[in-house]
Amino acid sequence: MSDPVPFPALVLDGYRATTFAYDPESERASSAWVASRAPPGTRLPGRAEWVAVFRASIPEFRKRAASDARVRDAAALADRFAADFDAKLDAVLAGAHEALFEGAPTVLKLCKLRDECLRRLGFEDCFLDVKTAENARAAAALPSVLAEIDAIAEPAARVLQLVRGAFAGNIFDLGASKSAALFADGGGTFHDTRDRKLKPRPWCVDDFDAFAARWLAAGSRESDEGQRSAAAADPKPVSEAAPRTKTTPLASPWRKCVVFVDNAGADVALGMLPFARELARGGCAVVLAANAVASINDITAAELEAFLERVAGFDPVVREAVEGGRLRVVSSGSDLPVIDLSATSRALAEAAAGCDLVVLEGMGRAIETNLAARFTCDALNVGMVKHPEVALCLGGELYDCVCRFRKAGE
Repeated sequence: MSDPVPFPALVLDGYRATTFAYDPESERASSAWVASRAPPGTRLPGRAEWVAVFRASIPEFRKRAASDARVRDAAALADRFAADFDAKLDAVLAGAHEALFEGAPTVLKLCKLRDECLRRLGFEDCFLDVKTAENARAAAALPSVLAEIDAIAEPAARVLQLVRGAFAGNIFDLGASKSAALFADGGGTFHDTRDRKLKPRPWCVDDFDAFAARWLAAGSRESDEGQRSAAAADPKPVSEAAPRTKTTPLASPWRKCVVFVDNAGADVALGMLPFARELARGGCAVVLAANAVASINDITAAELEAFLERVAGFDPVVREAVEGGRLRVVSSGSDLPVIDLSATSRALAEAAAGCDLVVLEGMGRAIETNLAARFTCDALNVGMVKHPEVALCLGGELYDCVCRFRKAGE
């Protein structure tokens, strides 16, 4: 990425992109809030445990690389990748990583190291086939998911279903060994996860009530103003006013929202697109920020633009939002499954100017990085916990959910 710039709503003072210390004995977590999450006396994961997380991902990456028909001698090169990355992890574990990166290991540095090992051997997008297949599957399911959401008349229930959908879609993550195994077994479908398998509330981080109250406050004000206007024009009792229809958009209190999306397939299509669509039809301009370069099964900006055009072909709400400029895709500039918001693309910085809500979604962008980030606008982090080590740091369990909301400046 050339000439990176900070995300405009980010509070740079004290910002540390990574959430958890990979050497907790020599480093502190990124904030007191993060440090307070684990129960007192908990032994937090250290360098050995975090290196093991990355080592556990090697079989999935090797499998995808070996099947990449775009790379000559893919199977042999996939074995070379596995051996190379495994050796580099040995060096990190031993503390002999001076030639690999500066300073202590972090999730950003290890993700970059893994992707560099792949790209050096010609694997630019070895998850492309599975992304394409999952996008097609999600596109077929999307109309019914949108109809389900539109049919929810009660505003708070609709917001809850949107957030639950974000969690359920996020299960499609081939960078985490647990969810990759679940995907390989045919489990973790969107509807099954959303309707039956999500952890019950309260989640390990649960600010949903505050987020829903913030969103629905705009609708309450509009409803009150509308009722007062109707009463002045036609003095009927308020109770006789026309009921809210089930397809009425939820009025947005935000003018512009930037949504950092995660994985292809069900994650972005069935989880985050319905969320963004509801904001857009409620009057908010939504910028979908996606990777510039492929990494794992994360969707790229180019792929998301093509998918959004596909959805606009059958959903009039999305088509109107796209044509009206209220829903668009911008490259974040990132080439990793995590993100450092102090170095984003200039195009994103320009598109995000004046935003009053930022949404970070997925374990990489919203939990392993930026969970403690502060913004000058409202901020929501949503994602599913897919590493036991992350769950331990947050005082939760595997497949627990994170919904962290803070108002501007908090």
